[in-house]
Amino acid sequence: MVRDAVSGAVLREVAAGIGIASNNVAEYRGLIAGLEAAADVGAREVDVRMDSLLVVNQMSQKWKIKHEAMRPLASQAAALVRGFSRVTFGHIPRELNKHADRLANEAMDAAARGLTWSPRTEEPASGAAAAADAPPRLGWSPPSGPPTTLLLLRHGETALSAEKRFSGRGDAVLTERGLAQARAAAARLSSYGDIAAVVSSPLRRAMQTASVVAESLGLDVAVDEGLVETDFGAWEGRTFAEVRANWPGEIQAWLDDQSVAPPGGESFTSTFARVVAARERLLASYPGVRVVVVSHVTPIKAVVREALGAPAQALYRMHLDPASLTTVDWYADGPAVLTGLNDVSHLPVAART
Repeated sequence: MVRDAVSGAVLREVAAGIGIASNNVAEYRGLIAGLEAAADVGAREVDVRMDSLLVVNQMSQKWKIKHEAMRPLASQAAALVRGFSRVTFGHIPRELNKHADRLANEAMDAAARGLTWSPRTEEPASGAAAAADAPPRLGWSPPSGPPTTLLLLRHGETALSAEKRFSGRGDAVLTERGLAQARAAAARLSSYGDIAAVVSSPLRRAMQTASVVAESLGLDVAVDEGLVETDFGAWEGRTFAEVRANWPGEIQAWLDDQSVAPPGGESFTSTFARVVAARERLLASYPGVRVVVVSHVTPIKAVVREALGAPAQALYRMHLDPASLTTVDWYADGPAVLTGLNDVSHLPVAART
């Protein structure tokens, strides 16, 4: 199933019965059919989202292809990839891939009856299904309902962020200034009066910030693992200059290609995929309300990038201060709207970086 990255409109659906075959063969056949459909509608840049961890990791060259039967299919998929200017691969859980899953089931049901699958001809869907396939709502047209507003709060300062060092999965804690920043953010958010939930990355610096905010709002902190910072691997705790001196080739490759991971770490492509899944969980769990999301630089930038339909390189065009607030409205019937970026107006001058 091919969607427009900005509007969300479905551009093409393809499904077919393939007889008796392994799951992995079916998954590769699905990838090939999807890439062919994307090329057919004129796409140049493609973000592939699949619930097959094997195919995603093999196509991202993280896993080796061990089964000979997979090699011709992987080669066919790779040849199609070369026909685009950019292709990224990301894994999403099956429950977030229901549209494609439905097409597969329809094709298998049709094959079992001796029929060939064809697109539905039923009346237009209503509710969430219709919203997913609707044309984008333009900025000056009235919304059909209240948005889910994500109040994206970066955690307060840590010793690593103060020294501008890579800070990924290392479990740094807030400095005294970081705690003061968290309290200032909590005071501002308390003035909103209608926040429904506080959701946080599991890392301590985020949890400390979220706990201060949640206490001021009289709420509990929910945790979503998908909001965790990118894993910077061997570069954790080092400055950019130190990494440039010790890993010159690796860091240049990392800057040039978002699918490249630091040594022992995680690529931005992988981060984007899990953040999209986390964002979708948030919208499903908290429709039409305000939610404080306490996270880190890369996941917050990833949400902004998705909201704007911007290329991956946009990651390098944004700056987020500790305890800054970024706000995105997500409407059920159209694209998201960025209403604030890196807002630090709630922080005393002495608490800013």
